[in-house]
Amino acid sequence: MTILILGAGQLARMMSLAGAPLNLNVVAYDVGSQQIVHPLTNQVYATTLEQAIDDADAITAEFEHIPDDVLTLCCNSNKFYPGKQAIKTGGDRSLEKALLDKTEVACAPYQLITEKAHLEQAVKTLGKPLVIKTCQAGYDGKGQWRLKSDDEINTIWAEMADFIASGTEQAPHTIIAEKMIPFDREVSIIGARDKEGNVAIYPLTENQHTNGVLTLSLAGKDNSLVESQATSAFTRIANELNYVGVLAIEFFDVQGTLLVNEIAPRVHNSGHWTQQGAHCSQFENHMRAVAGLPLGNTQIKQPTAMINVLGQEKIPNEVLKTADVTSHWYGKGVKPGRKMGHINVSGESLQQLGNRLAELTSCLPEQDYPGVLATSKSLL
Repeated sequence: MTILILGAGQLARMMSLAGAPLNLNVVAYDVGSQQIVHPLTNQVYATTLEQAIDDADAITAEFEHIPDDVLTLCCNSNKFYPGKQAIKTGGDRSLEKALLDKTEVACAPYQLITEKAHLEQAVKTLGKPLVIKTCQAGYDGKGQWRLKSDDEINTIWAEMADFIASGTEQAPHTIIAEKMIPFDREVSIIGARDKEGNVAIYPLTENQHTNGVLTLSLAGKDNSLVESQATSAFTRIANELNYVGVLAIEFFDVQGTLLVNEIAPRVHNSGHWTQQGAHCSQFENHMRAVAGLPLGNTQIKQPTAMINVLGQEKIPNEVLKTADVTSHWYGKGVKPGRKMGHINVSGESLQQLGNRLAELTSCLPEQDYPGVLATSKSLL
């Protein structure tokens, strides 16, 4: 069976690795170069996108921002999972909010903005401070503003207006303002849904962000007080979208109440811990779902932390001296802040995991790997 993935980055790479033992042949469409490539070797195939679609048994995606003509072409084949609506929703916060309202899944109070009067109204109705985000083309903390006082309205609006003006009639640009929520922590739920509507959900993951970018995820804590809220949100959203594949939902935990922050219709950075921490990884379960195979076991095997490697030239070899550490390198060109790889570390208990994270701090300096030291202390 052949699976075509839209996108040729690290997520396609890891899906390919997970698909190989299942006898799934994976090729990727590099949206930038418009070439069909092997997601591991980067070999370029003399194949058009149309031919790759014809040759594929199923098609999926590793990211949301896919050109509409490509998305439409794939959807017309009736082989594309999780579906056009899911991908469009994940790439547009206005569509995402509409979905949350329809499924009655809680999120922060918000207002859409296409003109300055809307921004001024948001300040009045939602109050200050405001978190302002582009509805399209924003990720990893990009395309965002913080409005804390009325004096900032004109300056921030000038930048927002440039973004709105850069849209087209076919692809309009909009902005959303949200009430800033003082949350206790950020968590996410990762789950898979198959073609028959069966669902398999991983344990809730606790996430740490630095400058809007995920730096560390932790799975294995007791989250029983809020787990049912996350599971309910996942089921409602996945069923509404008739979703097939892995879906991620990020939440703010506000004194035991979960509010959705973002939806990602794909395998997700905060689920990378499942490669070593769960019986069946998120990558394998996504491939199983789109290929029509039974879903795998999502139970946690052992407490596990995922450490993002951002903008580094390599992962220090010394990390491998620590027990139950696995290094994952993406083979990309180095850029400041770019996701270059990740490190999974596990323990038989949270305390043992804390000790191993503490051991790793000797070769993972705080300025490059924020949160490792603090997390180790919190577990000991």
